[in-house]
Amino acid sequence: MVADTATYSFADLLSNIVDNRGKTCPVAEDGLPLIATNCVKNETLFPVFEKVRYVDQKTYESWFRGHPEPGDMIFVTKGSPGNVCWTPDPVNFCIAQDMVAIRANQEIVDPRYLFALLRTPATQSRILNMHVGTLIPHFKKGDFKNLFFEIPTDKGLQRAIGEIYLSFCEKIELNRQMNATLEAMAQALFKSWFIDFDPVIDNALATGNPIPEPLQVRAEARKALGDQRKPPLTQMSREAGSRELPEAIQKQFPSSFVFNEEMGWIPEGWEVQPLDAIVNLIGGGTPKTSVDEYWGGEIPWFSVVDAPNPSDVFVLNTEKTITQEGLENSSAKVLPKGTTIISARGTVGKCAVVARPMAMNQSCYAIRGKDNLPDYYTYYTILLRVSDLQQRGHGSVFNTITRDTFRSIKTCVGSPELLRLFDQTVSPYMDRIVNNIEQISSLSQSRDALLPKLLSGQVRIPDIEKLEAA
Repeated sequence: MVADTATYSFADLLSNIVDNRGKTCPVAEDGLPLIATNCVKNETLFPVFEKVRYVDQKTYESWFRGHPEPGDMIFVTKGSPGNVCWTPDPVNFCIAQDMVAIRANQEIVDPRYLFALLRTPATQSRILNMHVGTLIPHFKKGDFKNLFFEIPTDKGLQRAIGEIYLSFCEKIELNRQMNATLEAMAQALFKSWFIDFDPVIDNALATGNPIPEPLQVRAEARKALGDQRKPPLTQMSREAGSRELPEAIQKQFPSSFVFNEEMGWIPEGWEVQPLDAIVNLIGGGTPKTSVDEYWGGEIPWFSVVDAPNPSDVFVLNTEKTITQEGLENSSAKVLPKGTTIISARGTVGKCAVVARPMAMNQSCYAIRGKDNLPDYYTYYTILLRVSDLQQRGHGSVFNTITRDTFRSIKTCVGSPELLRLFDQTVSPYMDRIVNNIEQISSLSQSRDALLPKLLSGQVRIPDIEKLEAA
C-alpha cells in the first residue's frame, strides 16, 4: 500500500538557507576549518577535511551571513551539485562558496527523511539534469522552487525511514573513524621509526652517546617523558598487553648517528638510496574501449576515481572491470595483493594498497619493493614522500611523475629485519582496516538497495507507533 503524499518544491521543504555570498572569504594560517565543495561527498555522513583552509575568529564572527547548525545539511550548488552531507554536533567547520547550509521545514518534512531523499540516485539525477551552465554544473538557490518531491503526509513514516537511513550512515561513519585511528597509528609508528628515529634517540640516551644538534630538542622531549616516551609505540603495544617496545625490536636500532651529506644525520649503519633503487615501478594499460568483449569481466581495473579515502588505505573494488581477453590484448597487468598504486598523471599522488589482485590504467604506477621489501613499509615510504614527488613532477598541462622523479628522491633504509618487523607490527591494524572496508561496502549496498523500496512503499515499516513513542 502506497502512503498518502503531498507535492512540495525543494524550496517549500526548507525553513532556512545559509548562503555565504558566492565569494571567497579571507583565510588564515589556522583557526576554524573552511570546507569547500571537495569536502562534501555522498559517500560520507559528515563533511571530510580534505585540503581545507582556515578562518580566524574575527572573520568567522563578522564576514559570514550565517553558519550551519547541528542537524542542518550542507548542499553543494556548483561543481558537483546535489552532493549533500549531514552537519555534526558540535559544528566544527564553516562553509565556503558554492554550497549552502539548508534546514528542513519540520512542519512538512523530517530532516532525516529529507536527507535520505536528497541522497537517492533519482534525486541526484534530476538535480544534474536541471543544472545550467555548459562547463561547470550549477543548481542555483533560485532553482530550488523548480524541483518537486512527493512527500508522505505521515510524519511517523517519514521519521522511521529517516532513522533507518541515518542509522546505516552512522554505522558506516563509525567504521571510517575506526580506520582513521588505525591508519594514524600505523603512520605514526612509521614516522617514529624511519623519519624521526625515536628508537635510535632512545638507545643513544640509554648508552650516553652524543645526540646531534638538530635532534637535541626531540631528544630532550623524549628524555622528559621518561618511561612513557614512546607514545606511538605504547599506544599500539598496549593492545598486546605491553607498555614498552619489545626488546627484540629495540635491539634492531643502532645507538648512534652519522652525518650524510644528502640527508643529514641518519642512524649509523643505515643506507641512503634513491627510491628507484629499492622499488620496481610497473606500468598499467587500458583495453580498447570500443571492444565490448574486453570490459565487464572479473578483473578489477583501477583508475584514479577508485582511490580510497586516505584513512581507508586499501582498494577492494573498482568502478570498472575487464575480462581476461581485455587483459591479454592490452598492456595492463594483474597486480598481486599488497601492491602500492600511485596516480602519476593529472591528479598526482593518490595512493592505495591493492587488497586483491587487480589491473590498473596507464595513468598510475604500481610499486613493488625490491629484494622482498615489505608491502606496508613500501606503502608508507611512498605515501610520506608524495609531496616531494608532486614538487618534482613536470608537465606543461598536467603534472606528471616519471621514473626519473623516483630516481631523484632519496630515502634512508634500515636493516631488512627491522623492515620486516615493522610490517609484522602494523599488519593486525591493516587487517582490521580491510575488514572495516568490507563492512562499509556491505552496509552501503544494503542501505542503497533498501532506501528506494522504503520511499516507494515496496518495503513497509512495522511498528511505526513504537518509533513515534520512543
